[in-house]
Amino acid sequence: MLRYGEKNRSKFPEKKSDGTVDVDLSSHKYVKLWQGPQHPGVTGNMSVELDVLGDEVMRGRTHVGYLHRGFEKLMEKRKFIQNFPLVCRVCVPEPDFNEYCYAAALEDLAGVEIPEAAKWIRTLVLEMARLQSYLMWLGGQAGSFGMGIPGQWTIWARDLVLERFEELTGARIYHIFIIPGGVRNMLPQGFKKRMNETLETIEEVVADVERVLLNNAVFKKRTVGLGIIDPDWVDEFGITGPNARGAGVPKDVRVDNPYLKYGELDVEAITETDSDIYSRTRLRMRDLLQSVSLIRQIMDKTPSEGDFKAKMPSMLHWKIPAGETYVKAECTRGEYGYYIVTDGSEYPRRVNVRGPSYTHAVTLFEKMLVNCNIADVAGTMVSLHTYPPEIER
Repeated sequence: MLRYGEKNRSKFPEKKSDGTVDVDLSSHKYVKLWQGPQHPGVTGNMSVELDVLGDEVMRGRTHVGYLHRGFEKLMEKRKFIQNFPLVCRVCVPEPDFNEYCYAAALEDLAGVEIPEAAKWIRTLVLEMARLQSYLMWLGGQAGSFGMGIPGQWTIWARDLVLERFEELTGARIYHIFIIPGGVRNMLPQGFKKRMNETLETIEEVVADVERVLLNNAVFKKRTVGLGIIDPDWVDEFGITGPNARGAGVPKDVRVDNPYLKYGELDVEAITETDSDIYSRTRLRMRDLLQSVSLIRQIMDKTPSEGDFKAKMPSMLHWKIPAGETYVKAECTRGEYGYYIVTDGSEYPRRVNVRGPSYTHAVTLFEKMLVNCNIADVAGTMVSLHTYPPEIER
């Protein structure tokens, strides 16, 4: 089917100096292809509608909403505490950032100050969430270019982190551990020892992945110079996190606007300058190892006893004074935020979720698809690290 466009090779328009082309698709015979929503090269349940000439993409359009959707309106119909099982679904691989932003926004509106131990444990939970998400992404990036072994290694390593989550929260994926006023429990006895053992294993796995993936000649040939994000696009498209830092723009909420206990930790906004897929892969691996370091720092400073939750009113009859606030955090994809408006009732008046995927997977990705080879669509998408429910929320 793809050879259909080859007949029109003589009609292909000339590329401009910036590498792009102006195409009037109505005057060309092209093939329409769909990648997803059920496809191993798709980030989550979304699909990409492609118009191609030969094996070159002329236009791409994203379609989302195949999984979870409509969270923001659903939250307006539920009491504050009833939304915690719901917000987790906005970003399945990283539910804890939703728990934190939602809880912190409510606490800000209600004037609640959480205990010191709760701040440390929340910081720990967010770094654990970052660690397991990066491990899953790393294997996915390898798989998008045909390398299966690194994904098997990293998913196994991620399971070790999920075991620590299960030990701490009672659940592996949806934890509902961060709640208004603090967290549900202190660290279990022996948790620090077992976590340190897990971190040592992860460091060994990452070293193996670096040798097999980053030092792989085929991976380098396919990713160096591919999927470049122009630094001028960062502000234009609202790019944050590793996608911005890979272009040399040091955007990291943990550094720019420290929250919880990040101001007391040795954390930096890691950057790369080449801004291609290879650079973003290397950057995220460095980010992953920084999370390992941060978790060790946090565990050394987390109190072993004390209050882990502030005194709170009945959660089923909690009324928050009228007001509005925006609380943000740094997830693996960049700035994650919740804008909440209250009217003095037991329900939120308005909730708006700011997920990085909205700009990365729609406007940015569709721009990057032009002139992309079909074989590189999956790898380009994965390199932006997106989760569709953040878009159709």
